[in-house]
Amino acid sequence: MWHTVARVILLGIICLISVTSAVNNDWYKNSLVYQIYPRSFKDSNGDGIGDLNGITSKLEHIKDIGADALWLSPIFTSPQADFGYDISNFTDVNPEYGTLADFDKLVAKAKSLGLKVLLDYVPNHSSHEHEWFKKSIKRIKPYDDYYIWKNATYVNGQRRPPNNWLSVFGGSAWEWNQERGQYYFHQFVAGQPDLNYRNMALDQEMKNVYTFWMNRGVEGFRIDAINHMFEDPRFLDEPSANRPDLPSDDYDTLNHIYTKNQNETYTVLASWRNLLDKHSADKKTDYKMILTEAYTDFDLTVKYYNAGSTVPFNFMFIADLNNQSTASDFKLSIDRWMNHIPSKDTVANWVVGNHDNHRVASRFGMKLADRLNMLSMVLPGVAVVYNGDEIGMLDRPFTYEETVDPAGCQAGPSRYHLKSRDPERTPFQWDDTTSAGFSTNNKTWLPVHKNYKTLNLAAQKKSPVSHYKVFKAMSALKKKPIIKDGSLEVILVTEKVLGVVRRNQGSIVVLLLNFSDYPVEVDARTWLNIPEQLVVYIASVGSKINTGTRVNTASYILPGAASVVLASPNVFYY
Repeated sequence: MWHTVARVILLGIICLISVTSAVNNDWYKNSLVYQIYPRSFKDSNGDGIGDLNGITSKLEHIKDIGADALWLSPIFTSPQADFGYDISNFTDVNPEYGTLADFDKLVAKAKSLGLKVLLDYVPNHSSHEHEWFKKSIKRIKPYDDYYIWKNATYVNGQRRPPNNWLSVFGGSAWEWNQERGQYYFHQFVAGQPDLNYRNMALDQEMKNVYTFWMNRGVEGFRIDAINHMFEDPRFLDEPSANRPDLPSDDYDTLNHIYTKNQNETYTVLASWRNLLDKHSADKKTDYKMILTEAYTDFDLTVKYYNAGSTVPFNFMFIADLNNQSTASDFKLSIDRWMNHIPSKDTVANWVVGNHDNHRVASRFGMKLADRLNMLSMVLPGVAVVYNGDEIGMLDRPFTYEETVDPAGCQAGPSRYHLKSRDPERTPFQWDDTTSAGFSTNNKTWLPVHKNYKTLNLAAQKKSPVSHYKVFKAMSALKKKPIIKDGSLEVILVTEKVLGVVRRNQGSIVVLLLNFSDYPVEVDARTWLNIPEQLVVYIASVGSKINTGTRVNTASYILPGAASVVLASPNVFYY
């Protein structure tokens, strides 16, 4: 009898250990997140628009390059006024992209490959075609207060918006609705009315959206434009930014102290963190990642950590640094981020690119196309990369007539090129066949870059040296203990050369970046306190540095604009 009881107890303990060990709450801490812009990734049905089945057919590529998770930009039902960020149904798939059944297949295949699926979550607004908004217009409760409605002001008998607030895309942020007889507020295009989170019913509706997608296997969310969610309830005019160089209705002519970065945002985010954590605990699943997008001051960005964000996007490679930045600029930016991470339970992150900003190779130049990828994967924490940057894709120039992005269209013929996001959203270049292998259709929703015949994934897989091979080598290095667990030092070797050193249990990895267009001789051994002999692990395309070469770090000539990873021999074998 005792033996039977003991056996039952032992089996229970083993089962408990198995369940506990199956849950991984640390998976994200050294992860690589790959952003997919669904409309431009892969078209499966020949209509010229990317879709879910196309993504599913290419998941092996995402696994191949070493990603841990894929983040899908919006796939929800939408009239596409802002290409998916105007959502008319938060719990269904836009027909152009497929169906919920297609989404389920994508998730199932991703899981079979060990990939986690993250979704864009767009909390600031819905589409004006959403049923909530249609009922809000008619003042049907509880929807009457789901959006931000205000009465008009009148000047000399002329109807005017309630205040001077401007849309991110230019022009007044207020749109008159004749049926309701009031203005509604929209921080983005007029077809994106802002939601009212001071309404508790709306707040719960949006929590239900999270639960819907988590129940379908989603393991994290990227939260779009989170710092726009709340507005000051006094609806005061915003002060001038004193920008006489800009048109009077340009968003940047005002200081947005009443329409961004309100404290309530952090409170709502904390409630979402609790919701996701409870779902993981109840379903015994891995930790669910939250990535927050806020182009804002550094201290306000870091504050998102304490409210529950896993990855408050670090946009320093996009917003703070450029092709004129020095080695010292990079060091200062990296140090600032590393020195302000709130606790040992939070991790750094490095956003290389995204769908709203020019591609890395266009921002920094082709010679430096590998630099940010190499940095993001040698530095500790989460690397976030945009589809196409792993092969060094370039922006495609657009005429005003070709422009479809509302930000560019609204800016007009003379300024569209300053605002349009079309150049970085062109279709992924898979090979040199029709439409770069993105579609069987010659006409795609955005034109393919004309360089696809030579710049494409298939060609780079065959080439002995390519951006793809650099990226893949770096993602493999990122998985090794020296990057996952190693110490970090960021040191100026010379005025022109930055060194990043990782050490772990006798192993060493060194990334050297030459910020000069000319060769620089460095004594890396002395300045970085590293062995005199190290081996080239990988080097940037165009550097003409051969992988596997043994180098003398005491007197090493680093080619102009080159980025190189040196390692102790044991790094290659574990």
